[in-house]
Amino acid sequence: MNALDTAGAWLAEGRKVAIATVIETWGSAPQPVGSQLVVDGDGNFEGAVSGGCVEGDVITAAQDAISTGQHKVLSYGVADETAWHVGLACGGKIRILVEAVK
Repeated sequence: MNALDTAGAWLAEGRKVAIATVIETWGSAPQPVGSQLVVDGDGNFEGAVSGGCVEGDVITAAQDAISTGQHKVLSYGVADETAWHVGLACGGKIRILVEAVK
């Protein structure tokens, strides 16, 4: 089942849902543009937007989107100040759109 099918099923169950979508990549990126991660209000998730290196941060942003109804664009890459916190070990950069689904 893809992320959109999962989102539809979870919405039908009455769950609050957000979807994160890779909207831009540069260099070596773990997932291609269009890759998605669906998250519910309890933090359950399916799909992937990276190789696991930024999913935790994206899940937090998705839960914020569910709470506030506001979308957000997240950017990740390898920078000296973030490489050990949240970043891409592969050396690429990605941008991810996170939005609540209603």
